[in-house]
Parts: sequence; structure tokens; C-alpha cells
Amino acid sequence: MRYSAIKYCDIANGTGVRTVLFVSGCRNHCKGCFQPETWDFEHGEPFTAAVEEEILASLAPGYISGLTLLGGDPFEPENQEALLPFLRRVRQEHPDKDIWAYTGYVLERDLAEGGRCHTAETDEMLSLIDVLVDGPYIEEQHDISLRFRGSRNQRLINCRHYCRTGEIVEV
Repeated sequence: MRYSAIKYCDIANGTGVRTVLFVSGCRNHCKGCFQPETWDFEHGEPFTAAVEEEILASLAPGYISGLTLLGGDPFEPENQEALLPFLRRVRQEHPDKDIWAYTGYVLERDLAEGGRCHTAETDEMLSLIDVLVDGPYIEEQHDISLRFRGSRNQRLINCRHYCRTGEIVEV
């Protein structure tokens, strides 16, 4: 897997102050995407063990609320394979931090069993995420008054509740 950027002390992509990992690779190609360069799976730098350690260290300060994954799309099958072991480490080493993930895919259609992006890693990956922001960015539904999302169709889902019950509850 490759990544496009890492932002430390970000306040735009989830609650509190966060570390944000922008992964590379996205097949959605949403019209008006704010980072179309991340569509390319070869864009950016390799996600190495050293990069992983740097991100884990960045989560240590008490003022950091958690980690956010976006991109690109963390739920592209290739990215899930690389991200799952990393998310396990985040949960193990920083159990007090929350994890947010953004995807252009729709949870119950694309990430659920039988969906086009469901892999052997998807269910466990979802179980490690606190808030999932799902749905493609739709330029015609852009709304600057929304918190933590770009278009009205996108949802902020309590992912842990979903994994326990199968019920989608927005936060």
C-alpha cells in the first residue's frame, strides 16, 4: 500500500485533534473530489514499518483524540489488507484513542458480506473503527454546513454499534 500524506494535529477530519493518514488508491473517482491525485494506487510513498511507527508515536500525546483514515479509499481491497494489521496495533497500543475512517463506498451495499469491497479483512477492520463516514462525495449535494463530511448523502455511522447489532445509527 502507498499513502499520499499524513497530517498531524488535524482538526477537520473527526472530533478533537487527530493524526490523519491519506491512503492512495480509489476507484470511485467522485466528481469534485478534493484529492483526485489519491485515486492512483501508485501515488505517494510506500506505507512502511517506519511510517507505521511514526504514526503510532504521534498518537501518544494526551491531546491527540485518535486516528483518521481517508484517501483515496481505505476500503479498497488492496488497502484493507495493509491497514488491518496496522489498525490492530493502534487498538492494542492506544486503546483510549478513537478511529475514524472515510469511504466512498456505502456500508450496507459495498462493505457488507457479498458487497463489491467486502474481503476477508473487512469485518474485522470495521470492528476496529469507531466512526465510519460512508458514501461517495456528490458535488450536487455539497453542503458547507455539514460537520466532517462534504455532501448530504454521506453518513457518520457508529461503526462499533453496527458491528454489534447490524443496525446503522448515525452519530
